[in-house]
Amino acid sequence: MTFLVAPDPDWPNRAAREIARWKSAVKGLKTVHHIGSTSIPGMPAKQVIDLLPVFEDEKAQKAAQNAVEALGYEWLGTYGLEGRAYARLDDADSGVRQVQSHCYAEDHPDIRRHLAFRDALRSNGVLRAGYASVKAACAARHPEGGAAYGTCKSEWIDKTEARALERLS
Repeated sequence: MTFLVAPDPDWPNRAAREIARWKSAVKGLKTVHHIGSTSIPGMPAKQVIDLLPVFEDEKAQKAAQNAVEALGYEWLGTYGLEGRAYARLDDADSGVRQVQSHCYAEDHPDIRRHLAFRDALRSNGVLRAGYASVKAACAARHPEGGAAYGTCKSEWIDKTEARALERLS
């Protein structure tokens, strides 16, 4: 059995509810985007909502930790990516990951990269089908998921992101 599931039409609603929680509780936010495969209509995905909270500046991003933890998230700091603050929300009973948030200060280049990739997939059915195929092949090769699954997809993602960013220039 794979960790990827069929698209769930409720993913955007789940993301919207979580975004509303962030906006009501976390100061210094400019906006919160829904990213990742659950933000792409028709895309198989892990059942984890990815959010991209964008803060006014680095000071506001760092100051948000207590408020984010009060929402039930585990705050892990940069977690390997400079400029990002990563926070994850797991179900208290099952321990299953529900949401992961990639927090950045406004104007960080990773914001543009994430949004360009998401928007390219949303607007291009052929590209979407290609990514679904890559994801399925990588999930079949790496049924445990994790880093191996991510590495398997990374070359395709990197090329697609680069083309999407070129189109924005």
